[in-house]
Amino acid sequence: MEEIINQIKRAQHLLLASHCNPDGDAVSSLLAMGLALSKLNKRITLYNASPIPAVYRFLPSVERIVRHIKKTTTYDAVLILDCGHMARVGEAHTKVSQIPVIINIDHHVTNTHFGNIQFIDPDACSTAEIVYRLIKAINAPIDKAIATSIYTGILTDTGSFRFSNTNQAAFAISQEMVRYGVEPYNVAKHVFGTYSLGRIKLLNLALDSIEISDNGKLSVMTLTNAMFAKTKTQPEDVDGMINYARRIEDVKVAALIQEQKNGNANSDESRKFHVSLRSDGSVDVAAIAGSFGGGGHSSAAGFQVEMTMAKLKSEIITLSNDL
Repeated sequence: MEEIINQIKRAQHLLLASHCNPDGDAVSSLLAMGLALSKLNKRITLYNASPIPAVYRFLPSVERIVRHIKKTTTYDAVLILDCGHMARVGEAHTKVSQIPVIINIDHHVTNTHFGNIQFIDPDACSTAEIVYRLIKAINAPIDKAIATSIYTGILTDTGSFRFSNTNQAAFAISQEMVRYGVEPYNVAKHVFGTYSLGRIKLLNLALDSIEISDNGKLSVMTLTNAMFAKTKTQPEDVDGMINYARRIEDVKVAALIQEQKNGNANSDESRKFHVSLRSDGSVDVAAIAGSFGGGGHSSAAGFQVEMTMAKLKSEIITLSNDL
């Protein structure tokens, strides 16, 4: 951590980035770290390649997150948050890799240890927990805005303190953030209580798509571009839907197959997909994702792949034989 602190002190202009198709931890860590550095009078740019999901747009200063980077020559360093590998930054990862100092901050056990400096703690409940520690270490004052982001990152990545990564720090830090003015009800209302009609319609299609393996231990949910078009929704509306497939009785592993925007509409041809995996805790889905070139946590992981829908479903269903 000391090396990261020294780099932050030396840097005048920093880029902060988190993974594309961001979840609550990615958005919250980006905002909390950025706001803290601003308090130290650092010039910062907050970047994410994807639209911010509607449920996280209540977070303070979320409008400061940009989706495009013109050039990287002005940055002294980049902090990459919650990314298991460099490519997860998105299309700009080639530009970002040219920044002189790359600081990799993450809690995924499958992190590839890219960058010049790493702060990777798989025992942390979230990247927001690590960001909290960094903010304390650089002596940046925490206010309600920063606290709200840290609390939201921990809340979402622990599944409201229900997932196996929920540790003592998750409760201790959350309690401290409440002392800074965080309103748990208000955060929960935004994260879990408000959905667009389009998202409800998309959820209906997603639930109808669920298939169960013969042994009942694996479920597969599918979302196609046609479904997004029909419901007038975007990929950011998918956040959390896989949990419905995971909570089915006797299911050990749930998979969400999501067609990518540039996929081929012809079902007989190869298309690009993102596959999310969730486990009930008894199966290491990070290992499964790793076999497809992806990564993540033992209970939550994912990968990108290009093949036909039929072949992809077949390969995923086959995984049930080992469950």
